[in-house]
Amino acid sequence: MPRITRESLLPLETYARRRIAFRSEVMAHKKLRKVPLGEHVTLIFEDELTVRYQIQEMLRAERIFEDELIQDELDAYNPLVPDGRNFKATMMVEFPDPEERRVWLGRLIGIEDKTWLQAEAHDRVWAIADEDMDRENEQKTSSVHFLRFELTDEMADALKGGAKLLVGIDHPAYDVSVVLPPNVQTTLTKDLV
Repeated sequence: MPRITRESLLPLETYARRRIAFRSEVMAHKKLRKVPLGEHVTLIFEDELTVRYQIQEMLRAERIFEDELIQDELDAYNPLVPDGRNFKATMMVEFPDPEERRVWLGRLIGIEDKTWLQAEAHDRVWAIADEDMDRENEQKTSSVHFLRFELTDEMADALKGGAKLLVGIDHPAYDVSVVLPPNVQTTLTKDLV
């Protein structure tokens, strides 16, 4: 799978001129990679384009021009790009009301480890969560987690052959599963080699 390199990034001046069009392209792209799990959890399945956009936005926001600092961002974000035998997703736990969010983040400790996906007729694959840092403590979980789902060759082949892809959470306080819509599954299956 493609890695994001310094050469694949736009210089800040060029990015500033193209940002609106690029953002529009990425937002349309993300719609086919977004999976709501119930009312309060959303997974965004990442790929090279979504991660490259995040890097470009970070460089813009922080006004980063120096090669060494750009490389730091590449090193931080490149692990979010799938490698052709896995899916990687950003999990967002969303409660608009701050007090309700505080209460629920306390109830949902461990939700990231109870998230799974499954190729039809295969075992569930449990998320490997937050490999970069721990995002919860004894009082609460984070509202954002980074997940990796490792597939066997058989699972990847089944998905490429049209097997349904299910995603869910098996947490005592939040239990949900969905079959991905065909357009989302088709998009994600293109990530597999």
